Amino acid sequence: MQSQSLLPISNPSSPPSPSCAITTTTDTMLLTSEPHIISSPSSSTILFVQDDDHDDNVSKIEKKPLLSRAFSYTSSSSSSLSSSSSSVKQQLQQQQRRRRVGSENSLLSGAVGSCRRDMGRAANDTYVVTRLSFKLLRYLGVGYRWIVRFLALGCYAVLLIPGFIQVGYYYFYSSQVHRGVVYGDQPRNRLDLYLPKNMNGPKPVVAFVTGGAWIIGYKAWGSLLGQQLSERDIIVACIDYRNFPQGTISDMVKDASQGISFICNKIAEYGGDPNRIYLMGQSAGAHIAACTLLEQAIKEADAEQRASWSVSQIKAYFGLSGGYNFLKLIDHFHSRASWKGNKV
Repeated sequence: MQSQSLLPISNPSSPPSPSCAITTTTDTMLLTSEPHIISSPSSSTILFVQDDDHDDNVSKIEKKPLLSRAFSYTSSSSSSLSSSSSSVKQQLQQQQRRRRVGSENSLLSGAVGSCRRDMGRAANDTYVVTRLSFKLLRYLGVGYRWIVRFLALGCYAVLLIPGFIQVGYYYFYSSQVHRGVVYGDQPRNRLDLYLPKNMNGPKPVVAFVTGGAWIIGYKAWGSLLGQQLSERDIIVACIDYRNFPQGTISDMVKDASQGISFICNKIAEYGGDPNRIYLMGQSAGAHIAACTLLEQAIKEADAEQRASWSVSQIKAYFGLSGGYNFLKLIDHFHSRASWKGNKV
């Protein structure tokens, strides 16, 4: 089916007459009296003709293509398909959203359930271990007094937790603490330096050997002392050393001697005064520091042995709750044992 168009044509040269002149060889028709719409049989063009006596201006009609029925059906079907596809997409999105929310809820419920089961098992295990521990203490002859003391010690440790947290935060995050300074070849040959905020001149130095019953000694145990003394413009160096069974007492003394040598020779690089060095030890650390001083004095007395540091460089020694004469402490250790017949 061909599309038809409407064209305006005026004929000023034709005389006014009710008749019309039609030319079959052309695709046009002239109208003189009244406006008519005439379609040529051999053309797809419709002509609108009007006489100039009625209107001086030519009326022009825009071409408006006629849409076929098939085209209108296609457009309507495409619009319906697009609307249906959009609705299907929305439904799919809603289904996916519901599935996602459902999966999240199932995961959350599963996590809560597993956490409850884990807490229940932990509580059950704690109860079993506690009951067996009390049975073991009863079989070993530990009475009610020892159990009460043990519980009191546990409560005391719980009360100290806030202070431990504060000191631990200072130890790990303070810019004044230089942790893990190497002074020897062994894995435990490390020390921590606590520097004052005001470093306007050489500062006095305290070399501290921490305690730990010769088995759990660690340089971080001196963090509280380092914090307090560094606030008073004193540099603190906490020396770490090998513990038993990594090493014997001789190895511990050797490590402490190397740490003191590093402090005497290198502390000026950190703002310390080499002429004001003090040695301090606590508990097992006091015993190790005292043995280190004695061994160094023996080396200095022997002219053949070369020492990396001198006892004269130490201005003073402070021993806190240390053990020195173990031969006289044997009876005391025996009296504190669980059974009188045990030998330490």
